[in-house]
Amino acid sequence: MGIVASILETAVEAAENSGATKITEIRISVGDLTEIVDFALQFSFEAMTPGTLAEDAVLLVTHVPARSKCGACGHEYEHGRFEVICPECGSLMAEPLQGRELRIDNIEIETPDDEEDAPISDAPGDTASVPE
Repeated sequence: MGIVASILETAVEAAENSGATKITEIRISVGDLTEIVDFALQFSFEAMTPGTLAEDAVLLVTHVPARSKCGACGHEYEHGRFEVICPECGSLMAEPLQGRELRIDNIEIETPDDEEDAPISDAPGDTASVPE
């Protein structure tokens, strides 16, 4: 629930700063290596949003596959959580490039001046912290 609390807190703060009356959608990216479970995210989101600007909002999750660069031969490749062996040379020296992300990509809001949903931002700088 801590992850969802951080996402919700960040989204509500951004929405309030933009004069929103309601959040209709939050889009996040989650790396496959984070081991975050979609069901748990959705369950926590639905449990925590009542009484907030995000009540009845939709949480959309985009998965980011694990990708590494081989430290021996430089080959970049996608892999599973436990299969990090380089497919080119067999080395175990993998430098992670992606797959540990957790970020808010976009927040759709309603404002008093606008009948339509308006995105706050899709900038990579709008992120939620993930305790490690």
